[in-house]
Amino acid sequence: MSFAHTLQALVVMALWGLNFVVAKWALAEFPPLFVMFLRFALVAVLIIPFFRVPRDKLWKIALLSVTLGSIHFPMMFTGLKGIDAATASLAAQAQVPFSSLLAALVFKDKLGWRRGIGMAAAFAGVAVIAGEPRLDESLYSLLLILAASFAFAVASVQMKLIGAVNGFAVNGWMALFAMPQLLVLSLLLEHGQMAALANSTWVGWASIAYMAVAVTIVAYGLWYPLLGRYSVNQTMPYLLTVPVFGVASGVLLMGDPVTINLAIGGLLTIGGVAVIVKRRPRTVSETVTNPT
Repeated sequence: MSFAHTLQALVVMALWGLNFVVAKWALAEFPPLFVMFLRFALVAVLIIPFFRVPRDKLWKIALLSVTLGSIHFPMMFTGLKGIDAATASLAAQAQVPFSSLLAALVFKDKLGWRRGIGMAAAFAGVAVIAGEPRLDESLYSLLLILAASFAFAVASVQMKLIGAVNGFAVNGWMALFAMPQLLVLSLLLEHGQMAALANSTWVGWASIAYMAVAVTIVAYGLWYPLLGRYSVNQTMPYLLTVPVFGVASGVLLMGDPVTINLAIGGLLTIGGVAVIVKRRPRTVSETVTNPT
């Protein structure tokens, strides 16, 4: 990979890693489900006019929107509200071993002993992080993030079954279908949406714009050409830097603590994910590109 393309890949990873902190800023001003409703509304407005999908794919994307819009993102952002960004960025990597397990069940991918060790290491890392005393009051939030990671692994199987469709089109139409689900859930389960809108600042709106434009449009716009130009073995390793950028941004911008448990658990998790990515089950390529 050329030096310019290496920098391009790292810019994408930095955009995705920083998203955990940016999401925390948005959650400081808006309820979690309402944040996702606003984000997806902006994504749909920016993408739908320019990308279409075959009609026979729409029902599969609609089902995908239920998994992501009604299950994954509500749990992920509700969990993120109650836990620090550094820990969340590492725990979210559990989606990779979950995806590997589902690939074995659905697509009959052979796990192999190397991938099995990688899965065990990744889960062990999450367990080490969860055992940290400071997370006693945030354990529920951590469990929500792990459940959200499993939901995204399910979604990755759905993405594979959708087949060859432009990635921007999938993002845009999925956002369109997820919007009403998130709005209804927000109205049923949350309160204070109008007060949040009335008292919102430029930081809150800039955070939502970042999640919609930088994470969904700019980052994928830079990433898709690299996927088309280079092999999986050349591109996938860069995804291991997403939690590194996530932890670094949490520490530098939010003062998240770096503890022994977090360091050891993080190394185990990233190391395990590295082994899985190297062996790459069929759904890992889709799963590890999830920027939250």
